[in-house]
Amino acid sequence: MGVKFIMKVDIRKVYSENEERAEIHAVTLTEEIQNAVDILENNKRSIPVINSEETIMCTLDKVYYFESVDKRTFVYTKDKCYETKYRLYELEEMIPYDFFRCSKAMIINIKKIASVKAEFNARMRAVLLNGAEAVISRNYVKDLKGKLGL
Repeated sequence: MGVKFIMKVDIRKVYSENEERAEIHAVTLTEEIQNAVDILENNKRSIPVINSEETIMCTLDKVYYFESVDKRTFVYTKDKCYETKYRLYELEEMIPYDFFRCSKAMIINIKKIASVKAEFNARMRAVLLNGAEAVISRNYVKDLKGKLGL
């Protein structure tokens, strides 16, 4: 397991909302820092999805997983399924660190994992908070263990 750097945080009290601001000093803009910026700026990253006949914006924090089936890509939330025009490889470039490619046809949100269990053939099975299950192919198990700190 690698050494994790702890970032120094300074907080200074101000007396007016006009004085409130956040300043970040970083060597590189990592995914974690971008997530912090998004939170501070109250931005929620989203992607366009198709809901019946209309296109709506779905925030990524609501997405449980993406799945590719018959050259179509589906977006699954807690209780709904949408389609998106993006391919999985395109989504991997757009989505934050919290998402993980678990197989050739699926990307899961690691924040939505309820439990993981080892299976035969060096694979794992993840149960998501909505009850959906995802098989983690053996090629991706090591990466998932690293992300989960296992």
